[in-house]
Amino acid sequence: MTKHRCGWCVGDPLYEAYHDQEWGVPVYDDDTLFEFLILETFQAGLSWITVLLKRENFRKAFDNFDYKKIANYKQDKIETLLQDKGIIRNKLKVNATVTNAKAFMKIQDEFGSFSKYIWDFVDGKPIKNSFKDYKKAPANTPLSDAISKDLKKRGFKFVGTTVIYAHMQATGMVNDHEVSCFRYNEV
Repeated sequence: MTKHRCGWCVGDPLYEAYHDQEWGVPVYDDDTLFEFLILETFQAGLSWITVLLKRENFRKAFDNFDYKKIANYKQDKIETLLQDKGIIRNKLKVNATVTNAKAFMKIQDEFGSFSKYIWDFVDGKPIKNSFKDYKKAPANTPLSDAISKDLKKRGFKFVGTTVIYAHMQATGMVNDHEVSCFRYNEV
């Protein structure tokens, strides 16, 4: 029997694996939350598959998404990243990654963890939507607007409301699996 998946991932093995194993699964671990935040930042204006195809290159280039190391990147490391053909070489996004690592740690200092900070926006539990067609899911919501605004106020870059809503979907803060998808009731 074939599993029914959300329409956006069907037909591409990498997309299907990401959908089946990661997308929409609640993430409470700061390291993983940071990884997704960085990947979503680089995805801005591009397709998600572009980022997924380069994910392992990003992992190597950005020290396994270790925000403590990234926060201390100097100009020579940034220049090296901008020459790395394995990642998306956008100067503003690379610089934003360093800025965001520093802001991420400030939130950890203030709230105890980034997870506590971000999940407090949804009272610690996922919002479960009920879309029959993934195309009906919004690109942003008033909640992603509020989170985006707060993150920007705290010094984050490239965290517009659409980036934040994608982050919320990826990290399971919101369940936007199609109701007929086999993952809808699993996450």
